[in-house]
Amino acid sequence: MKTTPKSLRLHIALFGRTNVGKSSFLNLIAGQDVAIVSEQAGTTTDVVEKPMELLPIGPVVFLDTAGIDDTTTLGEKRIGRTEKVFDRADVILLLHEGDRVTEFEERVAATAEEKKIPVIRIFNKSDLYDLSDSSVLSVNSGDLTSRDRVLAELKAELLRVCPDEFISPPPLVGDLVKPGGLAVLVVPIDLQAPKGRLILPQVSTIRDALDNDAATLVCKEREYAHMLSILKKKPDLAICDSQMVLKMVADTPPEIPCTTFSILFARLKGDLRKLAMGAAAIDRLEPGDKVLIAESCSHHALEDDIGRVKIPRWLRQYVGVDLEIDVYAGRDFPDNLSEYKLAVQCGGCMQNRREVLSRIERCEAAGVPITNYGLCIAQTQGVLKRVLSPFPSALMAYDEIINIT
Repeated sequence: MKTTPKSLRLHIALFGRTNVGKSSFLNLIAGQDVAIVSEQAGTTTDVVEKPMELLPIGPVVFLDTAGIDDTTTLGEKRIGRTEKVFDRADVILLLHEGDRVTEFEERVAATAEEKKIPVIRIFNKSDLYDLSDSSVLSVNSGDLTSRDRVLAELKAELLRVCPDEFISPPPLVGDLVKPGGLAVLVVPIDLQAPKGRLILPQVSTIRDALDNDAATLVCKEREYAHMLSILKKKPDLAICDSQMVLKMVADTPPEIPCTTFSILFARLKGDLRKLAMGAAAIDRLEPGDKVLIAESCSHHALEDDIGRVKIPRWLRQYVGVDLEIDVYAGRDFPDNLSEYKLAVQCGGCMQNRREVLSRIERCEAAGVPITNYGLCIAQTQGVLKRVLSPFPSALMAYDEIINIT
């Protein structure tokens, strides 16, 4: 579990006023100095991330934020970064100074309730306040001898409020490939492929198949048709990288279900039905419409980059008109969403499920259709219905929008 990617960990955010003891609490839980502690207000600037293992919960990542009442020179920017954590948090730990409840704590609690994020209230500095009547976790972050007790109580609370989708996450391929079955993975080895390893969606798919007592056959696109021809029994599923979806569909017999890694992650990390409906909205784009490309990992863009070059080119070719396309990288997401006619989110392999769902909800609230890279590419290549066939509910939602269009 130590190598579990952050995107697959439970995200636990620490919120509280300046110098309430968030960093001290994180250090107590971690059993080491992972965050700088100081009496000076505003010590924490950027969000501090600390991956940990909390058995029996499993892999988690703590997000230590700046004070929500920061009045220092950089306070506004710090608070801005803190507020973005709401889009990533699966659970919020709201630290109070003793049993004090101010407008700042109430604002965090209200925002969490609005976003349906469970909150665990923690009353810190129990050595300075009488917390005997507190019904929730009370701690003294400076007392290292209390770590075992605090950890036990925190785990119990986390298990009580932990989101269902984390305890029982949506399947990746486990429901598509039966035990003893076979999935064929078509994996490109090109300039964008990391040297000596596979990318996260490919590795995750292999692992999920193994966890469900199935097998995988991994090959490059040039060998795919040959591999199918020498198999004695047809595979349960074929999966490819989105950029080669047209060739994979052409080489796959109609009786073999097929899809893409990006579509699998659309279901794992987001809402596949809504993203499929967003792909259908591509047909409604008109000249000059603004399209948002949201690339969650801030990688170094190579020549013919998928998000910055290929998808914009395929979109313009498909709709036959010029479009105004903006690219946002990393965790940046525009506030002026209503100006866009379509948002195209990347596969989300570096994001947790809540962050992707949060973006879908924000687009929905702004009346903007949203899809993802894999669905967008398949639509522009004319094969989306084929690669959505393993997901009847999403295919039906897509058909409804297409028929309206």
